[in-house]
Amino acid sequence: MLKTRIVLVDDHRVLLDALRFMIEPEFEVVGLFEDSRSVLEQVGGLQPEVIVLDIGMPLMNGLSVAEHIKKVLPKARLLFLSASEDLETVAEAFKIGAAGYVLKAAAGRELMVALREVARGGYYASPALTHDVIGSFVKAFKQMKISHRLTSRQREVLKLLAEGFSMKEVGLILGITPRTVAFHKYTMMEQFHIRSTAELMKFAASHLK
Repeated sequence: MLKTRIVLVDDHRVLLDALRFMIEPEFEVVGLFEDSRSVLEQVGGLQPEVIVLDIGMPLMNGLSVAEHIKKVLPKARLLFLSASEDLETVAEAFKIGAAGYVLKAAAGRELMVALREVARGGYYASPALTHDVIGSFVKAFKQMKISHRLTSRQREVLKLLAEGFSMKEVGLILGITPRTVAFHKYTMMEQFHIRSTAELMKFAASHLK
């Protein structure tokens, strides 16, 4: 039985070697990359099935790298391994097309589980993230029935964001958590094929009259 082909991307060589040692008995590591330029130049020829990458890298962060990789290898599955628990970062990773997000602090006990899940076509996010909105946020992108109308709550959130309030401030005004605000924001972006916050503001200007 052929092993799943994996590419690992992180700017810390020691971590790359440790990850390779951890996963190689079960998966085939076909590439190790310490910088974004190298992975973008070579990943297409390696034809990996899963790409594990960090977000906080110099020159080009992992989110930007992932967007470029998706154009070259649209079927490759992306698994982010990051120290960041920032809600917007996590949400953006899944919006780009991530199949998984593992916190580095939990990699020792979660990475193999995540890789198995992602390799078989599933999705994974560290439990530390899924106890709130992120878990349902990921599922919503994959399962929701697309509507072409804003809900009343979406309109409230969009109006306040368009007025310049932060997600935390919107949450305070509406009596909901910032995570729930983010859920509504990114669901709207997926729902209406909006690629950036700037585009969302233009959408608000034309749909909240």
